[in-house]
Amino acid sequence: MRTIYLSSVAIFAIFGLLSAELMLTQSAKASEVDGPKVKWDVSLWGKKRAFTAGVEKLSALVKSKTGGNFNIVLHYGGALSKSRENLDGISIDAFQAAMFCNFYHPKKNPALMSLTMPFLPMSSWENNRKIRDAVYAHPAVKKELAKWNAMAYTSSYLPQYEFLGRGKPPVTLSDWKGLTVRAGGGVGRAMKVIGATPTSSTATEVYTGVQQGTMDAASFPFTYSHVAYKIHEVTQWFTSNLSPGTSDCPVVFSINAYKKLPNQYQKLLMDVKEDVIKAQIQSYIDIDKKNLPMLKAKLKEVKFSKDELAKFRAAAGKPVIDKWIAENQGKFDARGVIDTIFAAVGRKY
Repeated sequence: MRTIYLSSVAIFAIFGLLSAELMLTQSAKASEVDGPKVKWDVSLWGKKRAFTAGVEKLSALVKSKTGGNFNIVLHYGGALSKSRENLDGISIDAFQAAMFCNFYHPKKNPALMSLTMPFLPMSSWENNRKIRDAVYAHPAVKKELAKWNAMAYTSSYLPQYEFLGRGKPPVTLSDWKGLTVRAGGGVGRAMKVIGATPTSSTATEVYTGVQQGTMDAASFPFTYSHVAYKIHEVTQWFTSNLSPGTSDCPVVFSINAYKKLPNQYQKLLMDVKEDVIKAQIQSYIDIDKKNLPMLKAKLKEVKFSKDELAKFRAAAGKPVIDKWIAENQGKFDARGVIDTIFAAVGRKY
């Protein structure tokens, strides 16, 4: 029997090869989806908050399941684009994904403005999701987004709006007369019906507006957004049951960028969508547990009577929606979009 002696150099070389093979094996196990190196940039505004939980989950899942090969990079603070210009950026492939809010630019997404209509039947998270998903699937909405090279991936599933304000708290509908309020889309129209003057300032502009007195109250998705933008620091009261409606701020992909992805990456984006949605909705539920006690401790809570709420719905619900339908029916199937909203939760408009 011959005894084979290896030099230290040979031993290190063998260990090096074994280590490299082990690392490759571990990497292959860590990666559920094989594919090329791809980087996507996502345009966001503001800071990391409950609103961005969905895209954060998406980024983490995709990176994990591809072993880092598909990297979705989140750019906060309007670093890539102003919040009102994210659709423009998507249209020219300045970035591959973005979030935007429909009421920031009503003329760019008129059919999607249906989701700002007052008093839509979104009383539960389940209905919130069913309605938004159904609207995204409507041909009129898909067509208008496609004009901007955009495809809706998922909603941010915003909760109902409430108001935070300063000065004398409005306890009846008539108390809103003469107040300047941040409220866009159909919610703004509803507030106008009861005498308020709506403005559609972007979220990042509201703090200064309330602080300087150019607006008396601001509506935001309750509670996450008010606290995220520190509106509670410059206000004295909040409404807790007005719930006039909400808006819609979807996550969209560039159609061109999506089509360029290998099939396995396209499939991955759709496979993880359910986890993304769950993370988004849960983020609102979790932040309410922290924010609501704090708001009740620091600010005056305003609750409206059943009679006042009934009057509000009668004056600013169906009449506002009917007017919106009449204004838009010649441009797209506005009535069909509204019918879709109510049908999604088993109701007729």
